[in-house]
Amino acid sequence: MTNDASERDLRTLVVPRWGRLVETGDRYEPYRLLDRDGVTVEAVAVYFQELLAAGKAPSTVRSYGMDVLRWWQFLQVVGIPWDRATRVEARDFSRWIQLTVKPSRGKAAGRRSVQATGGPNPVTGKPPTGPGYAATTVAHSETVLRRFYDIHRDVGTGPLINPFPLDLSRRSGRAHAHRNPMDGWKPERVGRYRPSLPQRIPRSIPDKWFDELFAALPSHRDRALVAFWISTGVRASELIGIRQRDVDPGQQLISVVRKGSRAVQQVSASADAFVWLRLYQQEVHGQVPRGRAQLVWWTRRRPFRPLTYHGAHRMFERVNASLGADWTLHDLRHSAAVRMVRDPKLSLADVQWVLGHAHLSATEVYLTPRKDEVVAGVLAHHERQAREYSQPAPSPAPGYNPASLDVLFGRLS
Repeated sequence: MTNDASERDLRTLVVPRWGRLVETGDRYEPYRLLDRDGVTVEAVAVYFQELLAAGKAPSTVRSYGMDVLRWWQFLQVVGIPWDRATRVEARDFSRWIQLTVKPSRGKAAGRRSVQATGGPNPVTGKPPTGPGYAATTVAHSETVLRRFYDIHRDVGTGPLINPFPLDLSRRSGRAHAHRNPMDGWKPERVGRYRPSLPQRIPRSIPDKWFDELFAALPSHRDRALVAFWISTGVRASELIGIRQRDVDPGQQLISVVRKGSRAVQQVSASADAFVWLRLYQQEVHGQVPRGRAQLVWWTRRRPFRPLTYHGAHRMFERVNASLGADWTLHDLRHSAAVRMVRDPKLSLADVQWVLGHAHLSATEVYLTPRKDEVVAGVLAHHERQAREYSQPAPSPAPGYNPASLDVLFGRLS
C-alpha cells in the first residue's frame, strides 16, 4: 500500500495481532516487544531503556509498550517501516484507533463500526463503554508515540520530522505563554491528533448499594479487601501488594507503596477491616506461607497463588453481575474519598494526603455532589413548592377590606 491517503481505505483495513509484548522477569528489562517472527524490536527496546532511566515503573513500561505495539501492528499492515512513517500514517492511525474495535482477549481482531451497546446501567447510571478504545486510551497513545519519535530523533535513529506533530497553537510559542499569574493552571492542547477528553466526575457507590454489594461478597478474603478499600481509599493494586509486615492492627494502620511516587505511606483503616482480615487469616492458617515478608492476599483455590489485580477485578465483576451493576474497584476509592470529603471534621488537605494526590485540585473533584443526591434535592424542592402553592392565602389583618386588597395587588381582572 502506498503513502497516498486516497488509496488507504480505513473502512476495510484489518489489523491482525502481529507481535506481542512479553514480560521477561528481569528488572533491568522488564518487558520486551517482539515482532511477528519473535525477534526483539530494537527501536522499542531503546525506548524502554529511556523510560527506565527516567525512573518509570515497570507497569508504566508495560502501558507504553501496549501503545507502541498497536502502532507497530498498524505499520506492518500498511507496509511502512517505523522510521519511514509520516504524518499521513499518524493521521490514519489516529482515525483508525478511534473507529476500530478492541480485539477480544485470546481471539483474532476483527473490524466493526463502533456502536452503542445500550443505555446506561439501571443500577449505577454509568453509560455503556462501547466496543472501541476510550478517548483516554487514544490520547495516551498519541502522547506515547510522539515521545517515542522525539527520543529517536534526538539520537539520530528516527525521522527528522515527528509523525505525531504538536498542535498548531503550541508550535508558535511556549505553553502558557499568556497565562495570568493570578489564575490557576489550565491544560493546553498538545498534540494535533490528540482527542479532546470529556470532564469526568468520579462515581461513588451509594451507601444503600454498598451494603447490598458487601452482603453479596462470598468470602472473608473478599470482605476484608473491600473493607480496606472503602476505608482507606488506596488504589486496588496498592492494597493487593501489601505484605504481612505492612499490617499494624494495634494502630489500625497499613503501609502501601504509592503507585506514582513509589513512596511507602501509612494509611489508617477501619476496625472492621482488620476483623475481616483476621477471620481470613484464620481461615487459611497453615495453607499459605507465613512470615513478615510474605504477601497477605492469596487466591481462594488450590494451588494457592498470590492474588493479582486481575484476579481481584474478576472477583468484583462477579459480585457486580449478581446485582446487575458495573462498578469497578476504582469506584471504591472514589467512594472512600467522597465519604471523607463529606466529613466536616476532615479538611480537604487531609483527604489529599490520604489519597496520595500530588495536587489539591485532584481532590477537589470529590466536592461535586453525586447525581442521586442532586436528583433527591431537586425532587424535595419541587415537593416544598407544591406544598406552598396548596396552602390557602392568609386572611387579611383586621381593618382591611379584602376587595380593596385584591384591587391593590392586582388579583382581580
